[in-house]
Amino acid sequence: MEEAQRKHRLRNILGGSAGNLVEWYDWYTYSAFTLYFAPIFFPAGDRTLQLLNTAAVFAVGFVMRPIGAWVMGIYADRKGRKAGLTLSVTLMCTGSLMIALTPGYAAIGVFAPAVLIIARMLQGLSVGGEYGASATYLSEMAGRERRGFFSSFQYVTLISGQLLALFVLLVLQTLLPEEALRAWAWRVPFVIGAGLAVFVFYLRRRLAETESFQKAQAETTRAANPASSGTALFRQHPREALLVMALTAGGTLAFYAYTTYMQKFLVNTSGFSNAESTRITAAALFVFMLLQPVFGALSDRIGRKPVMIGFGIGGVLLTYPIFRLLETVQSAFAAFVLVLAALVVVSGYTSINAVVKAELFPAHIRALGVALPYAIANTVFGGTAEYVALWLKLQEMERAFYWYVTAMIAISLLVYVRMRDTRRDSLILED
Repeated sequence: MEEAQRKHRLRNILGGSAGNLVEWYDWYTYSAFTLYFAPIFFPAGDRTLQLLNTAAVFAVGFVMRPIGAWVMGIYADRKGRKAGLTLSVTLMCTGSLMIALTPGYAAIGVFAPAVLIIARMLQGLSVGGEYGASATYLSEMAGRERRGFFSSFQYVTLISGQLLALFVLLVLQTLLPEEALRAWAWRVPFVIGAGLAVFVFYLRRRLAETESFQKAQAETTRAANPASSGTALFRQHPREALLVMALTAGGTLAFYAYTTYMQKFLVNTSGFSNAESTRITAAALFVFMLLQPVFGALSDRIGRKPVMIGFGIGGVLLTYPIFRLLETVQSAFAAFVLVLAALVVVSGYTSINAVVKAELFPAHIRALGVALPYAIANTVFGGTAEYVALWLKLQEMERAFYWYVTAMIAISLLVYVRMRDTRRDSLILED
């Protein structure tokens, strides 16, 4: 009986994780191919200015994430984690198809960036709901003793999605000339993403619902708990909601600085080619992906708090030196080592941030509690990371961005030091 339960749990964790991979592949494909499609959607001009425009659209997707987190977090708390996961992948598929099929600025003028913005808004809604639903689903499906390990697979699949986007880019760079990539081949990964999303839709329809949701639904029906809502979240759990925002701020900024922006930094500042930048980033992300379960398992042994404090200290001490060294690095291997060093540090946040947030809230409002405060902080700090970095570069103040990342990590470090260890005081009650 116990063996059957373990297999059932593992099967659903893997199923939920596979869907998460496709969601994030679709989301990161935009960033991976920005260097190629920026001239298609925006008028010819300065390269950094074109990247700035596409970064602004990237940020628009983040603006929609709190709305998606709010609407779909409530939906997942009321209708089920499985229902929330299914809806999110439908929205992502629609956004990817729109980007793949939209003509460029030369053909339809300002309608091209307008459709791009709408597509990213849909994807932002999707990812806003995906984070809370998947974090909650994986945390509730995992057993108490290995919750940190299994919940870390949210970022394993998140990074896998980013790697898959980079892998598709590498294949296209290998098989096709640069002119073809800039003219039409950049559309291929968006078509692939839409097709994978359709497959995931059917996969998620087969997932089992979590025990936590079923119990919470029964208690809500008996009026033991209020229905999930934004008002209930901030009125009844204000401290936890603010804590999620504060612990997210530095971690999400560091994550986007070290991953999505890093690919452009290696081209725009370090001087590597597009292909070299892609290979360096992909290699570092692959090791980063493998580190997530290691740090997750470590948190099951020593607690969540020490792992997050380790990220805070490392981020404060190493962010500025790593970026400074990357400015003048000549060797691709040396660049890989420096980027990987930054990612090792941020693993202390990425591997366990989802389970920490899930452990802060009771089941009847958990998906919303995880998603909405996170999405707000993620929009303000993560979604604007590229824009801030590129704007500061235009102002010839690029190094101010390094200090900005360092300062936000320091603020989050103060929160980690003062917060309780959720491994010990978890509100996820199942064994």
